[in-house]
Amino acid sequence: MAATKDPRPCSIADALALVGEKYSLLVLREVCLGNGRFDQLVRNIGAPRDVLSTRLRRLVDAGILTKRVYSERPQRFQYRPTQAGLELEPVLMTLMAWGDRHVRQDDDRPMVIEHSCGNELLPEVTCRACGETVRHEDLTAHPQAPGWSVSGPTAA
Repeated sequence: MAATKDPRPCSIADALALVGEKYSLLVLREVCLGNGRFDQLVRNIGAPRDVLSTRLRRLVDAGILTKRVYSERPQRFQYRPTQAGLELEPVLMTLMAWGDRHVRQDDDRPMVIEHSCGNELLPEVTCRACGETVRHEDLTAHPQAPGWSVSGPTAA
């Protein structure tokens, strides 16, 4: 089947256009951990400096990070998450938990996040209305984009 010239309108695709580039989510991880200085980011992520600069600029322009001067001579900046950036933190925690379960080859997890209750954070997606854990079999998609159904574009 040939690819359509206009893919499905999708908020996942829109979000990935902002944070799906290589290193972008790792930048957000580090900034959320409090490591917002450029040299810290280079060291902790391992991204080339030019690529990191590009990612930082894009995340600032998208309103996911803010940039503040912390040294005038030489001028240096620290990056911090905006409210939009902080709202991505649960996505990072869920992705980390998935990686711990499905990607790590051993039980040696590189990071554990503790919740303010004192216990290890084990993220779980729940329904805001009923409080139940979200399971695939309980979900029903309702496409809102004109001309689209769950299976794809509808006949015009």
